[in-house]
Amino acid sequence: MNQALSEAMADAGLNPRKLAGRIGVATKTVERWLADPERVPHAQTRADASRALGVDECMLWPRAAAERIKTGHDRELVRAYPYRSACPSSVWGERVAGAREELFFAGYTNYFLFLDQPAFVDTLRRKLEAGCRVRFLLGDPDGEVTRQRENVEGVALTVSTRIRITLEHLERLGSVPGLEARFSAHDDAAHHVGLSLFRFDQDAFVTPHLARVVGHDSPLMHLRRQGPGGLFDRFAESAEEVWGRGTPIG
Repeated sequence: MNQALSEAMADAGLNPRKLAGRIGVATKTVERWLADPERVPHAQTRADASRALGVDECMLWPRAAAERIKTGHDRELVRAYPYRSACPSSVWGERVAGAREELFFAGYTNYFLFLDQPAFVDTLRRKLEAGCRVRFLLGDPDGEVTRQRENVEGVALTVSTRIRITLEHLERLGSVPGLEARFSAHDDAAHHVGLSLFRFDQDAFVTPHLARVVGHDSPLMHLRRQGPGGLFDRFAESAEEVWGRGTPIG
C-alpha cells in the first residue's frame, strides 16, 4: 500500500472519491494508486494530486522524483543538440556573459562566434578588462591537417580562411592583458580538428565533428561541472593538454 498517499489523504480529509473528483480522475484510479506503491501517475496528475493534498509529490511518489533527478555519469549533461547550430545564439551569449574567470574557445576555427555574437570583440574586451582569462586555441591555417580538412569539407569558405578571419578579429583586441592565443601542435591537430570545446567557467559546450560534416552540422553537448572526474573534467583536461603543447600566436 502507498502509505504516504493514504496518510496525506487522511490528513486532508479526502477519501478516494473526493480526491478523484478534485483532480479529474476516476475513483478506481486513486484506489489503484493506494493499492500499488509502484504505480506512478503522469506528471500533471501527480502535480494536481499534490496540490489537492498540500504535500510535495516527491513524498507521495518518491520513485518518480528519483527517476527525474540524474545521479549517474550523465548528471553533468545539461542538454544535447543534434546540431551545433540548433543551440540558440542567445544560449552562447548567456554563457559568455555569465563567465567571470575563464573563457576558453578551443574550436579549430572559432570563426562562427564572431558572426553569431553581436559585437563579440567588444564583449571579449570587457571580459578581459574585468579580469577574465580569455583563450583561443586554433588550428594552424598552414598545417597539413587544415589542408586535408578543406578537401574533406569542400566548401567555398575554407578552414584556413575561417582561421585567418578569427585572427583578424583577435588583432583588434590589441594587447589587452589576459588574452592568450595558440595554434595546436602538429601532432595534436588531427585530434583538435575532430573535437571542439568551449568553456565558460564551470560550463562547457563540446562538439565532436562528424566525418565530412562542418562544425555547425555536428552535435553539441552542454556540460556543467558537478564534481571531479566527470564528463566536464575529462573533456576539459583533454583540451588543456592540447593547449599546453600549442604554439603561442604573435
